[in-house]
Amino acid sequence: MDIGVLTVPLGDQSLDDALSYLAGIGVDTVEIGCGGYPGSDHLDRGELLDDDDAQAEFRDLLDEYGLGVSALATHNNPLHPDEERAATADTELREAITLADQLDVNTVTCFSGLPAGGPNDEVPNWITAPWPQEHADAHEYQWEVATEYWSDLADHAADHGVDVAIEMHPNMLIYEPHGMLELRDATNEYVGANFDPSHLYWQGIDVTAAIRLLGEHGAIHHFHAKDTKVYEDRAREKGVLDTTPYTREPDRSWLFRSIGYGHDESHWKDVVSTLRMVGYDGALSIEHEDSLTSAREGLEKAVDVLDRAVFRTQPGDVYWTE
Repeated sequence: MDIGVLTVPLGDQSLDDALSYLAGIGVDTVEIGCGGYPGSDHLDRGELLDDDDAQAEFRDLLDEYGLGVSALATHNNPLHPDEERAATADTELREAITLADQLDVNTVTCFSGLPAGGPNDEVPNWITAPWPQEHADAHEYQWEVATEYWSDLADHAADHGVDVAIEMHPNMLIYEPHGMLELRDATNEYVGANFDPSHLYWQGIDVTAAIRLLGEHGAIHHFHAKDTKVYEDRAREKGVLDTTPYTREPDRSWLFRSIGYGHDESHWKDVVSTLRMVGYDGALSIEHEDSLTSAREGLEKAVDVLDRAVFRTQPGDVYWTE
């Protein structure tokens, strides 16, 4: 397995400087934003798309530091009820897939998006319960919208041979493993998960069980290494559906944390082992969103833990069974 980093926290540096730093701390691959919420600080999609010279320069820079690209990232909402916003997100995603194909990158990471609750609504609506009945009706409508869009998008991904890795994220239609499999079943095998455990921890989902479930279907296309700490005293008072600002850390039920600060090293070794059991041998792409430490310190501590957890070799013969 490779240790990777989503480079967004280093967006104030040039790509050259960011790659130099990451190679120096033992990183193997990078996930690079090219639109949407991750932005395009390190990769201007428009400049590289269909430009052989610009793409060659990009590859040469990666080769200089011995780094690969695990994915291009463009997280946005292509199902937004605002047609202009949805069209922008759709363009970003389709162009990212085309560019990934041209760069020989296997994966694009993204969100599923979230529609409104009905055809006349103006804002996305995250449905979390089937009652009152209008919520169940809204959820059915959302799935109709999503299935139509993602069926077409999945064909685009298949045409380019690029996996689309959807991050299961609250406030998006796909936020847990069963929804992920439902969308995959409705589209094709190019649609799968960017498995980010941080959003599953606070929902109370067993991460290794979720890895097994998705892995059985070959549905893990990418992995975000990101931790979460649930603060039980706060959660007992107000639950985990917490709208408290992330900057009010003492008041929140949970926080995104650097690897090892939400769950211990033994847990992360179990996560890595379970990923290997289900056949995932790609990047563990560190996403730093820990408000209690700087990006560099968070990344370096995460690399330190993962370096002891990842397997660098293929399994040997099971000689003791002979």
